[in-house]
Amino acid sequence: MPDSFQLQAALREDAGKGASRRLRRESDLVPAILYGAGKDPQSLSIPHKDLYKSCEDEAFFSRVISLEVEGKKQDAIVKDLQRHPSKDRILHVDFFRVQMDQEIIVEVPLHFLNEDTCVGVKQGGGNISRPMTSVEISCLPGLLPEFIEVDIADLEVGSSIHMSELNLAEGLTIPALVQGADYDQVVVACNVMRRSEDSEAAGMDQTGDDAQSLQTGSAESASSEGTDSEKE
Repeated sequence: MPDSFQLQAALREDAGKGASRRLRRESDLVPAILYGAGKDPQSLSIPHKDLYKSCEDEAFFSRVISLEVEGKKQDAIVKDLQRHPSKDRILHVDFFRVQMDQEIIVEVPLHFLNEDTCVGVKQGGGNISRPMTSVEISCLPGLLPEFIEVDIADLEVGSSIHMSELNLAEGLTIPALVQGADYDQVVVACNVMRRSEDSEAAGMDQTGDDAQSLQTGSAESASSEGTDSEKE
């Protein structure tokens, strides 16, 4: 993982869908926009191969990026990125300018640790559920983490970890929690697994009982027929 991400971008004058299509088709460039920090938006173009390579690293989406536009460097983060629905191509990217002394709100991925040794799974036969794969945090750009780790080694069956229980580094906060306890969502849970074997076992027992009843009924019928024959 690189210490920082740097991209070269050029200003573009043409706007609109038609211009963007020509840019992608004829020059192998990705149309982009840079906005925020109280400055005018800038329409940019970035070489597809450079942007694609950066996107291969998960950290690209949660790190401050140095954009060099016409020889001037600007700090920014990725706000939105559009991909082609069927081709391995990037269609457009939105960058948001940041100032290093002002807090920003960014979606940061969650990395779940020790799932294979989780006590709820190993000892309780539970099943891990992950309602959240990322969390929105607020911090200064220089403190922005690549990801947040969630250790579930001690998670027991029927237990869960909420956003308020995440181990955040100093300087990081979760804006949603300011709104109250109702917004403290479950990040990961260990649920009781419903075993199909129990249902199958119950079905086998029932089948066995039915078979026994049939055998008993047949034996009683045969005995009755034998008695009737003797009487004749």
